[in-house]
Amino acid sequence: MASEFFSLAIISLVAFAAPVIAQVIPHKPVPETVLLLVFGAVLGPSCVGVIELSESITLLSELGLAFLFLLAGYEIEPKKLSETEGKKGLRTWLLTFAFAVCLVHLHPNIAIGGIDAVPMAILLTTTALGTLMPILRERGLMGTKVGDAVIAYGTWGELGPILAMAILLSTRKGWQTALILTLFATLCLTVALVPAAARKKGSALYRFLEAKADTTSQTLLRGTIMILVALVTFSAVFDIDIVLGAFAAGFILRFIRPEGNLSLEAKLDGIGFGFLIPLFFVVSGCKIDLNAIAADPATLIRFIVLLMGVRAVPVAISLALGKTRNTYTVHERASIALYCTTALPIIVAVTSLAVKNGSMNSQTASIMVAAGAVTVFLMPLLAQIVYGITDRHPVDAVKEIANSPKSTINIIKEHAHSSHTYEETDYRTIYLPKKRYDVYTRSDDASEDSN
Repeated sequence: MASEFFSLAIISLVAFAAPVIAQVIPHKPVPETVLLLVFGAVLGPSCVGVIELSESITLLSELGLAFLFLLAGYEIEPKKLSETEGKKGLRTWLLTFAFAVCLVHLHPNIAIGGIDAVPMAILLTTTALGTLMPILRERGLMGTKVGDAVIAYGTWGELGPILAMAILLSTRKGWQTALILTLFATLCLTVALVPAAARKKGSALYRFLEAKADTTSQTLLRGTIMILVALVTFSAVFDIDIVLGAFAAGFILRFIRPEGNLSLEAKLDGIGFGFLIPLFFVVSGCKIDLNAIAADPATLIRFIVLLMGVRAVPVAISLALGKTRNTYTVHERASIALYCTTALPIIVAVTSLAVKNGSMNSQTASIMVAAGAVTVFLMPLLAQIVYGITDRHPVDAVKEIANSPKSTINIIKEHAHSSHTYEETDYRTIYLPKKRYDVYTRSDDASEDSN
């Protein structure tokens, strides 16, 4: 018990230190999530070994994963999935998944660790939307057209692999899998419709829950946690990945309260991002075997390259086609595609399943998880760099230098230093490009219009 509390104390220290360290790094290029993963890998069993992955710590980590996807599901407005970008996101994922399956079939050597085509295709088409949410928040992209596009494509990049895992990787017979998923869908509909109907009718029970929401009873928060735990428990009992249950809980919560609830959201953020979610990322880092990576770094690089080719490129192409082709600039499409190539939780789930059924050894699984962790750092960084390069207007700089070669140094300095500024928000200082209208929220636009 003492060792478990010691490990928990170390994790708490890391969770506190990570945002402080991220803040002091100029321009904050490293997300807090990356620091949590790095500290976990260094302090975990494969390196320093001060953090022990006991059953209790692992259970808390699973709850952190559940909260991460609860909040991710809650951020998604179901109506947006039926809009243009949502439909394109679904079509893109389906085509990308089919392409990945065909690619592995035609070139079996692509399947790292010798796993089958379907699991490999799932690995190559995933987007870690839950992991992206805190990064998008940190960078002030929530509610912007870039952030909305990331959520539209990322939702299907998260939900698609989850459903594919439940349907295609199940060891049960087809009818058993179909029955379980039908029961799960029925449970979700019941949990969603009954409270929504009670709220609409203004039932005495719902009035009571609303009245006691901000008292010591915390009825809405307890009800939300009850829904989350119930769906996660169903997923665990019937051997469905718990991510599906947690994601569904977020959807249900948004369906019940489509307009949102600031008080409840603040409480969920406090529990999730204050404790459980950082713990999940640290524990995920602890599962990375640094020795295995050092022994075979080529596999890690190969997987990341495959991810960019299979996931990022189709997203960028999709954004350049159809009615939305003029909505985004080239660098915006590149940034969205890079964000959508961020992967981790699904990689952890698929590799764990592959190790369990013997189709992948633990060393290869560790490399894949590490590759997913690298994408959490690399892809948002590359997306930020794309913005940075574009904001400096390199083409204009070349033209100016061509017209006035003697002023080359001054021109370079002007383009290098006049492109960005720091802006204060109600929540933290974020790094925003000057005159980058696509990163301003709609509320800002509305206020300007009213003026």
